[in-house]
Amino acid sequence: MSLTPFEHPFLSGLMGDTEIAPLFSAEADIAAMLRFEIALAQAEAEHGIIPADAATSIASALSDFKPDMEALANGVANDGVVIPELVRQLRLTVGGAASKNVHFGATSQDVIDTSLLLRLKTATGLLAKRLASTIAGLDTVRRRDGQNALMGHTRMQAAIPITVSDRVQSWREPLDRSAQRLALFSAEGFAVQFGGAAGTLEKLGDKGADVRAALARKLDLANRPQWHNQRDGLAEFAGILSLISGSLGKFGQDVALLAEVGGEIRLSGGGGSSAMPHKQNPVAAELLVSLARFNAVQLSAMHHSLVHEQERSGAAWTLEWLVLPQMVAATGVALSTAIRLLGQIERLGREGHD
Repeated sequence: MSLTPFEHPFLSGLMGDTEIAPLFSAEADIAAMLRFEIALAQAEAEHGIIPADAATSIASALSDFKPDMEALANGVANDGVVIPELVRQLRLTVGGAASKNVHFGATSQDVIDTSLLLRLKTATGLLAKRLASTIAGLDTVRRRDGQNALMGHTRMQAAIPITVSDRVQSWREPLDRSAQRLALFSAEGFAVQFGGAAGTLEKLGDKGADVRAALARKLDLANRPQWHNQRDGLAEFAGILSLISGSLGKFGQDVALLAEVGGEIRLSGGGGSSAMPHKQNPVAAELLVSLARFNAVQLSAMHHSLVHEQERSGAAWTLEWLVLPQMVAATGVALSTAIRLLGQIERLGREGHD
């Protein structure tokens, strides 16, 4: 068993995500950090904080920067964050008088948080597309089988007959609401982080707000005063992820129960058993339940990370690094799995002639 099944050599066959996982690679992280540093230099040059030729030199030198990864790892071991060593390497790469203008007025958290938000924004675009496809798949099932009969169950006991349309509606409507939540967050929630040492942008004088606005514009992020110690936005985002995966978990649990009872669902592509060749296990449905429960547990950690001491917390911040990428991965896998599962439903409910 590896530390994460999302990138395990064979468990990734079930829980891997070739679109989401690369967004949380070291390469993607550094690329986003370089975007920040180049855009920062350009924004500061526009407002006379650093010379224009320095910004040009920084952008040119960093366009093909290749980090010394071993030195970065050693730097993190010593400093707790990657930025001091990364900035040292960036300044060596830029060289000359322009090197002192690299990272001017910024702090480690500005770079790390902005890199995260850039990648979360990209990931959210992928999640939104998958969510729309999931909802469309549910609509397909309802159009085909909506009038078929199901036995309704309350408290795990047979209740009264319902239709497939009734059950699908209970799966679809929470996803509709989550799609709306995700769209609203996408419009306002991905904000640049730029506050300097203690959130006051003290090195930029009265031009701090203007530079931050220019930086946000260049990175296509929302412009918001520093949020170093205000993590409610990330906790809100994590909550949306958990709502999506939790709603999909309800869908998966229902499908698994239908498969157990038999007669009301016909599935293709079930998983095989090494001991019982006759079995077709509802693997995709079960995975949705597991991912829902995984994200529900991780969400509590994201709420713990709201507790940032004073102007910055190392402990709460590090907790986010452990939790949030895996929540994004779990949500991405859950959506892909739900789309696959919907394609495996050959018939839902009992047709009139059954």
